Amino acid sequence: MGLALGTAAVVLIVLLWELTRPRLAVAVARRRMLFALRRRGPAPAGYDPGRERRAELRASALLRSCIDGYDWEIYRDLGFLRVWGRLGERRSEGAGADGANSAHYAYLIYPHKPIVAYVPGTGELLNEYCVAFPDHSKPYGSSRLPDSDDVLAKWMALTGDERRLVADANMHLPGRQVDPDRVRRDLRRLAAWERERAERHTDSVRAA
Repeated sequence: MGLALGTAAVVLIVLLWELTRPRLAVAVARRRMLFALRRRGPAPAGYDPGRERRAELRASALLRSCIDGYDWEIYRDLGFLRVWGRLGERRSEGAGADGANSAHYAYLIYPHKPIVAYVPGTGELLNEYCVAFPDHSKPYGSSRLPDSDDVLAKWMALTGDERRLVADANMHLPGRQVDPDRVRRDLRRLAAWERERAERHTDSVRAA
Protein backbone atom coordinates (compact mmCIF):
# COMPACT_ATOMS: atom_id res chain seq x y z
CA MET A 1 0.00 0.00 0.00
CA GLY A 2 2.78 2.41 0.94
CA LEU A 3 4.62 1.77 -2.33
CA ALA A 4 1.43 2.29 -4.35
CA LEU A 5 0.69 5.57 -2.58
CA GLY A 6 4.26 6.71 -3.13
CA THR A 7 4.05 5.88 -6.83
CA ALA A 8 0.73 7.70 -7.16
CA ALA A 9 2.21 10.76 -5.45
CA VAL A 10 5.14 10.80 -7.85
CA VAL A 11 2.81 10.50 -10.85
CA LEU A 12 0.65 13.33 -9.49
CA ILE A 13 3.67 15.58 -9.01
CA VAL A 14 4.86 14.88 -12.58
CA LEU A 15 1.40 15.63 -14.01
CA LEU A 16 1.14 18.88 -12.03
CA TRP A 17 4.59 19.91 -13.25
CA GLU A 18 3.67 19.26 -16.88
CA LEU A 19 0.51 21.34 -16.48
CA THR A 20 2.20 24.28 -14.77
CA ARG A 21 5.50 24.30 -16.67
CA PRO A 22 4.27 26.44 -19.62
CA ARG A 23 2.82 29.06 -17.27
CA LEU A 24 6.01 29.12 -15.20
CA ALA A 25 8.11 29.62 -18.35
CA VAL A 26 5.90 32.50 -19.41
CA ALA A 27 6.00 34.06 -15.93
CA VAL A 28 9.80 33.93 -15.92
CA ALA A 29 9.91 35.39 -19.43
CA ARG A 30 7.54 38.20 -18.45
CA ARG A 31 9.67 39.11 -15.41
CA ARG A 32 12.80 39.15 -17.55
CA MET A 33 11.12 41.34 -20.16
CA LEU A 34 9.84 43.84 -17.58
CA PHE A 35 13.24 43.97 -15.90
CA ALA A 36 14.95 44.56 -19.23
CA LEU A 37 12.51 47.34 -20.16
CA ARG A 38 13.07 49.06 -16.82
CA ARG A 39 16.83 48.90 -17.23
CA ARG A 40 16.60 50.56 -20.64
CA GLY A 41 14.96 53.63 -19.13
CA PRO A 42 13.68 56.58 -21.16
CA ALA A 43 15.04 57.01 -24.66
CA PRO A 44 17.51 59.90 -25.08
CA ALA A 45 16.47 62.93 -27.09
CA GLY A 46 17.72 63.41 -30.62
CA TYR A 47 18.21 61.05 -33.52
CA ASP A 48 20.65 58.20 -33.11
CA PRO A 49 20.99 56.00 -36.23
CA GLY A 50 22.36 53.13 -34.13
CA ARG A 51 19.61 53.20 -31.52
CA GLU A 52 17.31 50.73 -33.27
CA ARG A 53 20.17 48.34 -33.91
CA ARG A 54 21.23 48.39 -30.26
CA ALA A 55 17.63 47.97 -29.15
CA GLU A 56 17.24 44.91 -31.40
CA LEU A 57 20.46 43.39 -30.07
CA ARG A 58 19.18 43.77 -26.49
CA ALA A 59 15.77 42.40 -27.52
CA SER A 60 17.25 39.34 -29.25
CA ALA A 61 19.39 38.60 -26.18
CA LEU A 62 16.27 38.79 -24.00
CA LEU A 63 14.32 36.53 -26.37
CA ARG A 64 17.15 34.00 -26.34
CA SER A 65 17.11 33.92 -22.53
CA CYS A 66 13.35 33.27 -22.43
CA ILE A 67 12.78 30.52 -25.03
CA ASP A 68 14.44 27.12 -25.32
CA GLY A 69 17.56 26.57 -27.37
CA TYR A 70 15.83 24.73 -30.21
CA ASP A 71 13.30 27.52 -30.73
CA TRP A 72 16.03 30.14 -30.53
CA GLU A 73 17.96 28.41 -33.31
CA ILE A 74 14.84 28.44 -35.50
CA TYR A 75 14.37 32.17 -34.95
CA ARG A 76 18.05 32.94 -35.40
CA ASP A 77 18.33 31.00 -38.65
CA LEU A 78 14.87 31.48 -40.19
CA GLY A 79 13.48 34.69 -38.70
CA PHE A 80 10.29 33.33 -37.12
CA LEU A 81 9.14 31.13 -34.23
CA ARG A 82 7.00 27.99 -34.33
CA VAL A 83 4.63 27.32 -31.42
CA TRP A 84 2.68 24.09 -31.13
CA GLY A 85 -1.07 24.39 -30.53
CA ARG A 86 -2.31 23.16 -27.18
CA LEU A 87 -6.11 23.41 -27.44
CA GLY A 88 -8.26 20.40 -28.20
CA GLU A 89 -7.24 16.75 -28.38
CA ARG A 90 -3.59 15.78 -28.86
CA ARG A 91 -2.12 12.42 -29.75
CA SER A 92 0.79 12.99 -27.35
CA GLU A 93 1.96 15.69 -24.99
CA GLY A 94 5.02 17.87 -25.31
CA ALA A 95 7.81 18.10 -27.80
CA GLY A 96 10.93 16.04 -28.02
CA ALA A 97 14.46 17.40 -27.93
CA ASP A 98 14.45 17.66 -31.72
CA GLY A 99 11.21 19.64 -31.74
CA ALA A 100 9.04 16.73 -32.92
CA ASN A 101 5.43 17.13 -31.84
CA SER A 102 2.10 15.53 -32.67
CA ALA A 103 -0.10 18.59 -32.12
CA HIS A 104 -2.90 18.87 -34.67
CA TYR A 105 -2.00 22.47 -35.46
CA ALA A 106 0.77 24.99 -34.87
CA TYR A 107 1.55 28.68 -35.26
CA LEU A 108 4.24 30.75 -36.94
CA ILE A 109 5.15 33.98 -35.17
CA TYR A 110 6.63 36.71 -37.36
CA PRO A 111 7.88 40.13 -36.21
CA HIS A 112 5.14 42.74 -36.66
CA LYS A 113 2.91 40.37 -38.62
CA PRO A 114 -0.20 38.38 -37.65
CA ILE A 115 0.30 34.97 -36.07
CA VAL A 116 -0.39 32.29 -38.69
CA ALA A 117 -2.02 28.98 -37.74
CA TYR A 118 -1.44 25.90 -39.89
CA VAL A 119 -1.68 22.11 -39.94
CA PRO A 120 1.81 20.56 -39.48
CA GLY A 121 1.05 17.35 -41.31
CA THR A 122 -0.30 18.91 -44.50
CA GLY A 123 0.90 22.52 -44.41
CA GLU A 124 -2.71 23.72 -44.76
CA LEU A 125 -3.04 27.34 -43.64
CA LEU A 126 -5.87 27.91 -41.18
CA ASN A 127 -6.15 31.50 -39.92
CA GLU A 128 -4.29 34.70 -39.22
CA TYR A 129 -4.51 36.20 -35.71
CA CYS A 130 -3.73 39.90 -35.66
CA VAL A 131 -2.40 41.18 -32.32
CA ALA A 132 -0.33 44.27 -31.54
CA PHE A 133 2.05 45.09 -28.71
CA PRO A 134 3.08 48.76 -29.06
CA ASP A 135 5.84 50.24 -26.90
CA HIS A 136 4.04 53.00 -24.99
CA SER A 137 7.21 53.94 -23.10
CA LYS A 138 8.65 55.91 -26.01
CA PRO A 139 8.02 59.63 -25.57
CA TYR A 140 8.59 60.33 -29.26
CA GLY A 141 8.50 58.78 -32.70
CA SER A 142 7.27 55.28 -33.46
CA SER A 143 5.84 53.02 -30.75
CA ARG A 144 6.98 49.95 -32.72
CA LEU A 145 8.79 47.40 -30.58
CA PRO A 146 12.10 45.93 -31.76
CA ASP A 147 11.47 42.80 -33.82
CA SER A 148 12.58 40.35 -31.14
CA ASP A 149 10.54 42.11 -28.43
CA ASP A 150 7.44 41.85 -30.63
CA VAL A 151 8.07 38.13 -31.19
CA LEU A 152 8.64 37.60 -27.45
CA ALA A 153 5.43 39.42 -26.53
CA LYS A 154 3.44 37.23 -28.94
CA TRP A 155 5.17 34.10 -27.68
CA MET A 156 4.33 34.96 -24.07
CA ALA A 157 0.70 35.72 -24.91
CA LEU A 158 0.31 32.56 -26.99
CA THR A 159 2.02 30.13 -24.63
CA GLY A 160 0.63 31.79 -21.51
CA ASP A 161 -3.05 31.82 -22.49
CA GLU A 162 -3.63 30.53 -26.02
CA ARG A 163 -7.40 30.44 -25.64
CA ARG A 164 -7.56 34.10 -24.63
CA LEU A 165 -5.26 35.25 -27.43
CA VAL A 166 -7.31 33.39 -30.03
CA ALA A 167 -10.53 34.86 -28.61
CA ASP A 168 -9.24 38.45 -28.40
CA ALA A 169 -7.26 38.63 -31.65
CA ASN A 170 -8.68 39.87 -34.93
CA MET A 171 -9.00 36.60 -36.87
CA HIS A 172 -8.84 36.54 -40.66
CA LEU A 173 -8.54 33.92 -43.36
CA PRO A 174 -5.02 33.19 -44.67
CA GLY A 175 -3.60 35.81 -46.97
CA ARG A 176 -5.13 38.90 -45.37
CA GLN A 177 -1.75 40.32 -44.28
CA VAL A 178 0.79 37.54 -44.68
CA ASP A 179 1.48 36.20 -48.17
CA PRO A 180 0.43 32.50 -48.20
CA ASP A 181 3.27 31.69 -50.62
CA ARG A 182 5.73 33.14 -48.13
CA VAL A 183 4.28 31.01 -45.33
CA ARG A 184 4.49 27.87 -47.46
CA ARG A 185 8.09 28.69 -48.36
CA ASP A 186 8.88 29.19 -44.70
CA LEU A 187 7.30 25.85 -43.81
CA ARG A 188 9.48 24.17 -46.45
CA ARG A 189 12.52 26.03 -45.09
CA LEU A 190 11.65 24.88 -41.58
CA ALA A 191 11.27 21.25 -42.67
CA ALA A 192 14.61 21.36 -44.49
CA TRP A 193 16.25 23.04 -41.49
CA GLU A 194 14.99 20.34 -39.14
CA ARG A 195 16.14 17.55 -41.46
CA GLU A 196 19.62 19.06 -41.73
CA ARG A 197 19.82 19.56 -37.98
CA ALA A 198 18.75 15.96 -37.33
CA GLU A 199 21.33 14.70 -39.81
CA ARG A 200 24.08 16.74 -38.16
CA HIS A 201 23.05 15.37 -34.79
CA THR A 202 23.11 11.79 -36.13
CA ASP A 203 26.53 12.31 -37.69
CA SER A 204 27.93 13.75 -34.45
CA VAL A 205 26.59 10.79 -32.46
CA ARG A 206 28.16 8.33 -34.89
CA ALA A 207 31.45 10.19 -34.78
CA ALA A 208 31.47 10.02 -31.00
